[in-house]
Amino acid sequence: MVENLFTIQIKYYLRKNFHFQTQPKVEALQSTHSKPSYSAITQNPRALFPSLLCCSGRKPPLQPSPPSLTVVQEKASRLSSLPPINNYPFRNLGSLLSLSTCGSVFSLPSSFTMAVEKLFKDEATEEKGERARMASFIGAMAIADLVKTTLGPKGMDKILQSTGRGRSVTVTNDGATILKSLHIDNPAAKVLVDISKVQDDEVGDGTTSVVVLAGELLREAEKLVNAKIHPMTIISGYRVAAECARNALLEKVVDNKQDAEKFKSDLMKIAMTTLSSKILSQDKEHFAKLAVDAVMRLKGSTNLEAIQIIKKPGGSLKDSFLDEGFILDKKIGIGQPKRIENAKILVANTAMDTDKVKIYGARVRVDSMSKVAEIEGAEKEKMREKVQKIIAHGINCFVNRQLIYNFPEELFADAGVLAIEHADFDGIERLALVTGGEIASTFDNPESVKLGQCKLIEEIMIGEDKLIHFSGCEMGQACTVVLRGASSHVLDEAERSLHDALCVLSQTVNDSRVLFGGGWPEMVMAKAVDELARKTPGKKSHAIEAFSRALLAIPTIIADNAGLDSAELVSQLRAEHHEEGSAAGIDVISGSVGDMAELGISEAFKVKQAVLLSATEAAEMILRVDEIITCAPRRREDRM
Repeated sequence: MVENLFTIQIKYYLRKNFHFQTQPKVEALQSTHSKPSYSAITQNPRALFPSLLCCSGRKPPLQPSPPSLTVVQEKASRLSSLPPINNYPFRNLGSLLSLSTCGSVFSLPSSFTMAVEKLFKDEATEEKGERARMASFIGAMAIADLVKTTLGPKGMDKILQSTGRGRSVTVTNDGATILKSLHIDNPAAKVLVDISKVQDDEVGDGTTSVVVLAGELLREAEKLVNAKIHPMTIISGYRVAAECARNALLEKVVDNKQDAEKFKSDLMKIAMTTLSSKILSQDKEHFAKLAVDAVMRLKGSTNLEAIQIIKKPGGSLKDSFLDEGFILDKKIGIGQPKRIENAKILVANTAMDTDKVKIYGARVRVDSMSKVAEIEGAEKEKMREKVQKIIAHGINCFVNRQLIYNFPEELFADAGVLAIEHADFDGIERLALVTGGEIASTFDNPESVKLGQCKLIEEIMIGEDKLIHFSGCEMGQACTVVLRGASSHVLDEAERSLHDALCVLSQTVNDSRVLFGGGWPEMVMAKAVDELARKTPGKKSHAIEAFSRALLAIPTIIADNAGLDSAELVSQLRAEHHEEGSAAGIDVISGSVGDMAELGISEAFKVKQAVLLSATEAAEMILRVDEIITCAPRRREDRM
C-alpha cells in the first residue's frame, strides 16, 4: 500500500517539473526507518529519495561512497532511455528507483513530460473533475441569485447602465432583458441565459422563474454530489421527477375554450396575473383589457405583427388606449390632402430624390451654364416620368420608405395623391401587411403590383404630435396600442410588460389549458414528487426528493420578496395541499395563504410546462460537465 502511494506521488512530481541535473546526494530529511510525510515530499522531493527507497525495502548505506565516473555515465544512459512512466513495466517504486545510484539523482529527458504538458496551447486552461463541476454550479447559482429578487408581484427592479457612448440606462425587472444585457464569462451561466431567451421567444413570460428553478435544482444537486451520489444518478432522478410533476399539472388543468365567456374571463385573469409583477401592476385591469381585446382580434393567430405599439411621452399610463386600424408615426406634407376616403395605397421602397449620376467619383464637365440647365432639365424629366408611372397605378396614397424630394412631392400634390416619405422599414412592412398590399420597387407593370386598401386615411393628434391614421384596413385584426407615460424609461418598460402579456395570451388562445397561480402549481408538483420519492428505492429517491425541495423554492422566494415569513407561509401551504382539491396559494397583498380561485390568480399551462422542462434540461446539461477547457485566444497574424 505504501509503495503504491509513493509511486503515484513520484509520478505526479516527475511529470510536473523535475528537470534537475546530476548532483551529489543530499542527506535524507528523515531517519532510515521513518515514512516520509506528504509535505516533506512537496518541499524537497529530491532529498527524500533515500527514505523512499527505505519504504520499498532497500536501506541506503550509512556512509555512501561517491560513484565512479563510469558508473554515473552508465546509469545516466539507462535513465535517458526510459519509456513514459505510464507504460513502465516495473511494478513498484523500489524497482524504478533502483536504477539510480545511491548517491546521485539524474535529470530526465524533456520528452518525458512534454506529452502531458503541451497538449494545449500556452494560454489555454483546463479544469477537471470537482473543480469543473464546482465552477459550473457556482456560475449557475450566481445567475439565479442575481434575478431571483425580481420574482413575483413584489419583485424589485434592476438598473442596467451601458458603458458605451451615451451611457444609456434601462430600468427593468424582466429576467430575459436583464440577462441578455450582461456580459458573462462563466459557461454554465451562459446556458441559463440561453434558456431565459428561449422562454421569452417561446411563451413570453416565466423568464425569471426558469432561471431561478434551474439554479435551485443545481443547488440541490451540489449537496447530493458532495454526499457522493453520482451525477448520472441525480440526472435520472430529475428526469423521473420532472415527468411526475408534469403529469400532476395535467390532472389539474382547466380548459374553458368551449365557453366563450369563461374563456375570455380566463384570459383576463392570466393577463392581470402576468402584469401584476410588472410596472403596469397599478393599472393592470385597464391594460389586461387592452391586451385581451388586441389578441381576440387576431382570431387565433400568434402573429403579433398586426398589433403595433406606439410610445408617446406625456400624460400617465392610464391615458394609454387601443385604436382600431393602423397609426403611422409620420406627418402629412405641405399641400397634401389631409383626408382620403376609400384609399388605394401603393407601398414602395424606391429612390425619389433627384436622379444623380450614381458612379463613385464621376464628374461632369460643361463649358456653359446652359449645359447645366440641360442636365437639370433631363433629371426633372426623368423624375416626372417615374411619378407618372406611379400615378398610373390608379392610387390616391403613396407611402415610400426613402426620401421624396420637393419636385416629385409637388407633382403628387398636383395629382391629388397623398405622398408619405421616409416611413421606417418596420412601419411600411406592417402597413403593407395590414392593408393587404405588397412593397414595390419597380413600376413598369401596374398589373403585377398589389395595392393596399383602407376606408379612411386622416391626420390625428396624440399629445403634441401629428400622426397618420389608417382605419378600416383590409386585415381586420390590425390594431395599434398607444402607450403614454412620464418618461422614455417608463414607456420602454411598459412596452416590455405589455409585449409579455400579449405573447402569453396569444399562446393561451391556441393552448387554452389554465392553472391557478401564486405558488399553487409548485405546491401541487412538489406534493406529487414527494410521494414518488417515498415509493422509489435506492439513491435515485434522494434526487427526486431534492427536485421537490427545488420546486418549493419558488413560493419561498415569492414570499421573501414580498417581505413575508416564507417558512411559515410555505408550511401552511403544504398543510393546505394535503387536502384534495385545494386551491391555496400565496396572497402577497394580504400577506397570507389565500384561495387562488376567489382571487382570480391564473397562469397558462404552457408557461408552467415550459419553465419545468427547460429548467430540468438545463440543470441536466450542467450536471453532465466534468471538464472545462478554455481555448487560447487567436493571435492576429503578423503580416509584415
